[in-house]
Amino acid sequence: MSGNCGATHTFDGSSSGFRRALLVVIGINALMFGVEMLAGTVAQSQALKADALDFLADTLTYGLSLWVIGKPQSWRTNAARLKGYSLLLMGVMVFSLAVWRAVFAAEPQAELMGGIALLALAANLASVFILVRWKDGDANVRSVWLCSRNDAIGNVAVFVSAAAVWLTGTHWPDIIVALGMSGLFVSSALQILHKADEESRSVPGH
Repeated sequence: MSGNCGATHTFDGSSSGFRRALLVVIGINALMFGVEMLAGTVAQSQALKADALDFLADTLTYGLSLWVIGKPQSWRTNAARLKGYSLLLMGVMVFSLAVWRAVFAAEPQAELMGGIALLALAANLASVFILVRWKDGDANVRSVWLCSRNDAIGNVAVFVSAAAVWLTGTHWPDIIVALGMSGLFVSSALQILHKADEESRSVPGH
């Protein structure tokens, strides 16, 4: 799969099936951003808001991924870099908000958290199944898969957090999950940036 091997073709997203899959997943993510951000505000859940921001980021970055398909490799690599840096920024934002909530937060509504987390998990599992055929590819394609995988993991974590909030009667599980999601964003960002750097070095003249 390596883009550094001249004998191996790395999938760059240039297929009608991948484009259609991206359009469907973009619609799912845009809808769930609105639903989850509203629910996170009502439930006073930082974990739900963090996951909603992930839906928004995915909507925008999937759109960017769709736009650069068929463009020169340098365009696709730079798009992947932009998505990597966006994930880094989101990780820092979620971490900062989680720390703020640790000091000033009220206990979130566990029941609403759990219900929305299950809805979001269903949406993200649908996206994962739609995209699983194209989980390997260049940095642009790979970033799409990592974002979808992160969403599914995040929703499982939010659901567990909701159960822990209900059991403990405190907001700490919500804060801990938000911090964990921040770390996941940063880890995925570093993977995307590393792959983009590898592709950049493989381009003649770099």
